[in-house]
Amino acid sequence: MLPDELADLVRQVQEQRCETQLVEFKASRNGCPKHLYDTLSSFSNQDEGGTIVFGIDEEADFAVIGVYDAQDLQKHVVEQCDQMCPPVRAVFTTVTLEEGTVVSAEIPGIDVSDRPCYYQGKGRLRGSYVRVADADKPMTEYEIYSYEAFRKQYHDEVEPVPRATLASLDQNLINRYLTRIRSSKPNLARLEDDKILELMSVTRNGEVTLAGVMLFSLYPQAYFPQLAIIATVVPGTETGVIDEQGNRFLDNKRIEGTLSEQLEGALAFVNANMRVSTHIDPSTGRRADRVEYPIEAVRELVLNALIHRDYSSHTQSMPIQLLMYRDRLEIVNPGGLYGRLTVNDLGKVQPDTRNPVIATIMETLGETENRYSGIPTVRRLLNEADMPEPLFESFRGQFLVTLRNDRGSRPRGIDVRPDLELADSQRKIALFCAERPRSRQEIAELVGVQAPYVMRRYVKPMVEAGLLELTLPGAPKSSYQRYTTPGRFIIRRS
Repeated sequence: MLPDELADLVRQVQEQRCETQLVEFKASRNGCPKHLYDTLSSFSNQDEGGTIVFGIDEEADFAVIGVYDAQDLQKHVVEQCDQMCPPVRAVFTTVTLEEGTVVSAEIPGIDVSDRPCYYQGKGRLRGSYVRVADADKPMTEYEIYSYEAFRKQYHDEVEPVPRATLASLDQNLINRYLTRIRSSKPNLARLEDDKILELMSVTRNGEVTLAGVMLFSLYPQAYFPQLAIIATVVPGTETGVIDEQGNRFLDNKRIEGTLSEQLEGALAFVNANMRVSTHIDPSTGRRADRVEYPIEAVRELVLNALIHRDYSSHTQSMPIQLLMYRDRLEIVNPGGLYGRLTVNDLGKVQPDTRNPVIATIMETLGETENRYSGIPTVRRLLNEADMPEPLFESFRGQFLVTLRNDRGSRPRGIDVRPDLELADSQRKIALFCAERPRSRQEIAELVGVQAPYVMRRYVKPMVEAGLLELTLPGAPKSSYQRYTTPGRFIIRRS
């Protein structure tokens, strides 16, 4: 960054008085901090990288106190950067303010194929960190493994399952698959059955693979008890709420079987539990039933979860979760996004595929097109149903998709009631949250400031004034919390 940009960052820091996902402060009045390794690692391991600002004392209410010696500080920071694997190449900026000299070290995010970046003195397992809000947290063993799996192209789906044999597979399913393979792939048509199964990774060196078990076994859960779907209907808008009869769950089912059977079972569960409303056209008198969620959209999302979940030993004890709340449907998938794919890329770019064997076999079986059209299809179906767009979130070791069931919430000439006395930023936020519930990070990006500041300066006062509502009022600090503008303040024009 330029010196003027660093000065602006310092002024922003003094106004916000907090560290962030992308900025860390160090006092450095009496020397260079000796242990920057955690922050160097965590910033390097996120796409955006991060900036360490020296010469600001967090304990003194983020006052500028200046560094002891800008040149010597940079030399010692470089020494610590060289002890990282791979080495970190910081970019320094210095600016002299009235209170003293401030130095910034911009830490670039490294490519996913080179992660994790770790401190050599502790080793990969103990020296790898990830940035969580304003803190550096040790990476879990699974997070480290997920980077290694992408870099070395591990495919856990083709690992042999010791107890499984060809005799334990459903021969009807196998024969159906072989028939489809021979009709769609002429080069394989002349091969023997066992050779085809080996080439397509249903078996590996004669042993049945995990993919073979999950796609063709008579009962896959005999080998992997938790590779299933736990489907639950919650009476309220958050887990733990009970209804008038004291029930925590209105329905609760464990859905097992092959991937195709789990898909069928999940759709049956949603169909049985989602509400159906009846609408009468006032001009024609015709009756039309409208389901709570477009079932084809649900199918695409469940199918994505089954195909793209992580099947490594780290997550084999974690089932997929399907949760139906009063106001939304959630699908929680073990394993975050794979490779270089980000949430913003979903449905727009061809992703790296974690389980190409499963994806290819499901395509052959006619369950999926395997053309990366699932997310665009979901968005189209929700748009046609006049429903909010799906919300995709990737956390540490899991992926969450949320469908909200409030129809008529797509923007249609939305405006905020003109009689409300709102500042420009407040009106902007109110309009933004009227389109669909928004996270604090989305609001921060809209206004162009850091999330802690936007919460303190705008969101909390608007919530207290009733201008914004929480989607999870019983869990205000939940990472799933969203903010929406009450309908009584909104004017909608068709």
